[in-house]
Amino acid sequence: MKVLITGSNGLLGQHLIPVFVQNKTYDVIATGRGANRSPQRDHYIYEAVNLRDAGSVQQLVQKHQPDLIIHSGAMSQVDDCEKNKDACWDTNVGATRYLVNAAEKINASFIFLSTDFVFDGLNGPYDEEAPVNPINYYGTSKVAAERLVRNSKLSWAIVRTVLVYGVSNDPHRSNMITWVKNNLQQGKKIKVVDDQWRTPTLCQDLATGCLLLAEKKATGMFNISGSEVLTPYDMALKTAEYFQLDTSLIEKISSRSLSQPAARPAKTGLVIDKAVRELGYQPHSFAEGLDIVAAEIR
Repeated sequence: MKVLITGSNGLLGQHLIPVFVQNKTYDVIATGRGANRSPQRDHYIYEAVNLRDAGSVQQLVQKHQPDLIIHSGAMSQVDDCEKNKDACWDTNVGATRYLVNAAEKINASFIFLSTDFVFDGLNGPYDEEAPVNPINYYGTSKVAAERLVRNSKLSWAIVRTVLVYGVSNDPHRSNMITWVKNNLQQGKKIKVVDDQWRTPTLCQDLATGCLLLAEKKATGMFNISGSEVLTPYDMALKTAEYFQLDTSLIEKISSRSLSQPAARPAKTGLVIDKAVRELGYQPHSFAEGLDIVAAEIR
């Protein structure tokens, strides 16, 4: 069975590749922008493709004829999306449209990665039936992309997730754990918000959730995230304590003090009961996630 993974240079994409390669059931075709950032020790094909170009997308899909497309590629930096709305729309909506159109021509199944930012944050945590109401442009673009997938003729699944953390092969890409650890080890003070609630998601758990969806040929909407509701400040504190670093260097602040271009929903988080029940999904606790991340960065 052939699986095409988009966004393979991103944090999730880099973890999706080994999960599907090691499963042995799948021939993996990975695609991203520019050079491959994942180790090529795994047996898979990599192709650099601009997903914002309809012809390139069509050519890629026709060439490889995947049975399943996992679309994890996106413009996901929330403030960048707010400042560059055309680029955000082209990347998150236009590319999804091109992939859906190409997938329909070969009758491929489709898994689309979405976000808790489709919600306004007034009534979290949210289940799969909760009405969407984004408060920033990133969320707006993902809602539009979700609709394209839902209205397609494909066998589809949409995965919503939250605040994904883990270790990337990109040296320029930080994550919450390493950012806290590196700053505190250098004796630097950090400011972390304590008025936003999330269910942070270990990247390996999200990749495994996508594999479970593929194996079970599950369709519909699925929340796949961690199970603990934490603020970024909670995460920073737990990280500092895990690495035995000085917690007094962590300053608790309000998100209002940051003056960010994009609004953030106050309380999201996702209810994952459906994924646990129907897929057998079992996420790690944040403490267990710290163990896994620590083993990768040592």
